[in-house]
Amino acid sequence: MTPPTMSKRERLLALAAGQPADRPAVALWRHFPGDDARPDDLAAAHIAWQRTFDWDLLKVTPSSSYCIQDWGVRAVWQGGDEGTWTYQNTAIQQPTDWERLAVLDPAAGALDQARQAVKSVCQAVGPDTPVLMTLFSPLAQAKNLAGPSLLPHLRQHPDAVQAGLEIITHSVLRFVDALADTGIAGIFYAVQLAEPSRLSRAEYAQFGQPLDMRILTAAGGFWFNMLHAHGLNVYFDLLAGYPVQALNWHDREGGPSLAAGGARFAGALSGGLDRRTVHLAAPADVRREAADAVQQTAGQRLILSTGCVSMTNSPLSNLWAARRSVDG
Repeated sequence: MTPPTMSKRERLLALAAGQPADRPAVALWRHFPGDDARPDDLAAAHIAWQRTFDWDLLKVTPSSSYCIQDWGVRAVWQGGDEGTWTYQNTAIQQPTDWERLAVLDPAAGALDQARQAVKSVCQAVGPDTPVLMTLFSPLAQAKNLAGPSLLPHLRQHPDAVQAGLEIITHSVLRFVDALADTGIAGIFYAVQLAEPSRLSRAEYAQFGQPLDMRILTAAGGFWFNMLHAHGLNVYFDLLAGYPVQALNWHDREGGPSLAAGGARFAGALSGGLDRRTVHLAAPADVRREAADAVQQTAGQRLILSTGCVSMTNSPLSNLWAARRSVDG
């Protein structure tokens, strides 16, 4: 028997629990370059995005530099389909620089601006729209703090890097606490470097996983947290054990497939669309991938999405094809 029409919250909770839902969920997210330089404009861009497409969840996507700007990192918007900024410098040059990082204040600087933006979004879209705030893992932040120095430092000066990661983690934990009164449903926790081309499994288990677990445990008071496993050959089995309600990964670009991933992760599965298809192909191609995603999952536990951010200039017809593909 098909369940009656559900609210967005009811739908997401059912999908995460593996229970019948009235339909799969659908959500796309993207950067808003230029607008993400100012909290009011960042909020307005997300509000317009949600009011246009009525996604089942709204992921707030600041510039990736928002969490490290207050350590002195500078980034600029120079164009590009993905909408990401270009880093102009690093805050870490010498191994001793890791221990000199200060714990950031979530009520000041770029962190506070991001918090105010997501709070404005939640107030505008109301409690019926689940909002997720993007948080980057400590190692993902360290990558942008140190650039190409990260891996040599990690392998040659592990104690210094570990000290820096502890400071970054403390800053993230304080920011998680500061998000408690914003109205978000949860966090979109972006993990990077958990793939053999960057770190060995043992290295990620030492430098990444314990900090990830501390942060996700701290975020456990939210009702819907999603993990984003960034990369084309991630340590899926390791990440599939994280305490989150949903897992998003590059299923079309790097695998595993939705069907294979669903056998290894018990919560909601976020994927099914190749962002290159959404960006470069035709609406019929988007609909074919959506139908295949539904077939792979039998329509259960599915949040139809791309495996990473959608491009800033993808055809509107393709976006609408994705949105309407779950409506039956």
